[in-house]
Amino acid sequence: MHPPQRVTFPGGSVPSRPAFPGAEEGKDPPRSVNLVSPVPKTPRTPGPPELPPIFIIWAISSWFRRGPAPQEQSGAGGTPRAPSRNLFPKDTLMDLYVYISEHEHFTEFNVSSALFWQQRDLVYGDWTSGANADGCYEHYGEVDISQSVQQNGSIYVHVYFTKSGFHPDPRQKNLYRRLATVHTSRMINKYKRRRFQKTKNLLTGETEADPEMIKRAEDYGPVEVISHWHPNLTINMVDDHTPWVKGSVPPPLDQYVKFDAVSGDYYPILYFNDYWNLQKDYFPINETLQRLPFRLSFCPLSLWRWQLYAAQSTKSPWNFLGEDLYEQSDEEQDSVKVALLETNPYLLALTIVVSIVHSVFEFLAFKNDIQFWNSRQSLEGLSVRSVFFGVFQSLVVLLYILDNETNFVVQVSVFIGLLIDLWKITKVMDVRVSGNKVAGVFPRLTFTDKSTYIESSTKVYDDMAFRYLSWILFPLLGCYAVYSLLYLEHKGWYSWVLSMLYGFLLTFGFITMTPQLFINYKLKSVAHLPWRMLTYKALNTFIDDLFAFVIKMPMMYRIGCLRDDVVFFIYLYQRWI
Repeated sequence: MHPPQRVTFPGGSVPSRPAFPGAEEGKDPPRSVNLVSPVPKTPRTPGPPELPPIFIIWAISSWFRRGPAPQEQSGAGGTPRAPSRNLFPKDTLMDLYVYISEHEHFTEFNVSSALFWQQRDLVYGDWTSGANADGCYEHYGEVDISQSVQQNGSIYVHVYFTKSGFHPDPRQKNLYRRLATVHTSRMINKYKRRRFQKTKNLLTGETEADPEMIKRAEDYGPVEVISHWHPNLTINMVDDHTPWVKGSVPPPLDQYVKFDAVSGDYYPILYFNDYWNLQKDYFPINETLQRLPFRLSFCPLSLWRWQLYAAQSTKSPWNFLGEDLYEQSDEEQDSVKVALLETNPYLLALTIVVSIVHSVFEFLAFKNDIQFWNSRQSLEGLSVRSVFFGVFQSLVVLLYILDNETNFVVQVSVFIGLLIDLWKITKVMDVRVSGNKVAGVFPRLTFTDKSTYIESSTKVYDDMAFRYLSWILFPLLGCYAVYSLLYLEHKGWYSWVLSMLYGFLLTFGFITMTPQLFINYKLKSVAHLPWRMLTYKALNTFIDDLFAFVIKMPMMYRIGCLRDDVVFFIYLYQRWI
């Protein structure tokens, strides 16, 4: 082990690189970092606590991932390719060289300041050496950064393993051997998008946003790409001597197994492991930083565990939709990792089982809801106005998430829900297209109540229930609108209307379930209700209660789950009496 050292970049500044095109979206990071405090250490790869979480994540995700078929195992002329061997046999004595540079292709071996870590006499496949007798070695140092890196430039780590006695510099002819050197590199800073929404109080025009943030938004636009740094990284060398055949290595492992073009054998597999680097531990690189803390670890890694990590680092085949459309955000992935690391294993197993049951119940509720309305002939006892109000709710939610640039999958699911609510209108009312057109272009639709709704007393009770309901809803809506206008910031009047309606429905939306309770009370019957669908939805609500009080959730969400339970128990009481 070597004492902490400082790495400087020779040759002055390097032209700033453009933003990484696949930059991940992150929360607003702080603008300065205190580097005096110790650097937090993330769990290292071989540690036993990591095994169950990564295995569970791999097992779940493998259900949704299917790689391409392996290529043909034949060479030129159709002759089968011979199995390859690892160029570094078991127990090979090795030397480790780690260089840090602003260049993607490294050639400055003669610059001593670029060498960050050198570790001699490592043994390939040794699991018992090191400070903790686990085969792991660790080195901490500080990296001096140039103005280029401070201004969103890239920074790379170059790792070389050579057989003992050799050197990675190809210019040293007596000490360099191609088959005795394995090399890998990667960019170690991470580009993350920071979004800035320009909001203000619509009455006063004032905003609580940081003036510096406002200025940066004016200079760089609403989306700024910022280079971030994480102080921990692990280098894994896979302890593997499988006789791989070139062209038949299964994905995603084929991305990491590198074959020598002349001998046909493969180099030891090197893997940069940052799986447990949480997004909350990244901090922005800016002009206030002169040095970056860096803790680098080297550990051996078994083949099957490497397969788990490799599967997780591979992009989903559905990624043609775009990274923000299918994949979870980094923060959501972090919450899953933290939950897996910190949750009791029995509670974790229960959560997985309950999640599967929740999905089944949700599908059954969806199926029975469509079957109920599709086969319904009489509307006696059913609140038609609640169906129209459901359409209004779905429309407000859809417009709100579109205005706030929510995940595409969420937008699609809400849009499908809106289409189903619109379809229900055709089941509760007679919809006809009249000859007259709106503005001479769009067809005019006429809505008339169905006879089974008019002839029964349901319409009278439905109108009465919504009339009573309006005495409560409209004053509450007015008060919430005034509160939102006075104390909250918005992008504009359109956003204020949407956010005000969405917040109101989120807070008081359960009140719209009460007209059906009123109709049941007046008719003294609940036989007209879709009990199978209600039961599935109620079971899902109870499951939501479990998650709401086990997992950290907003208080309003917990209250929302509890009040839905109360309404369902009132339905059950009405059924009992």
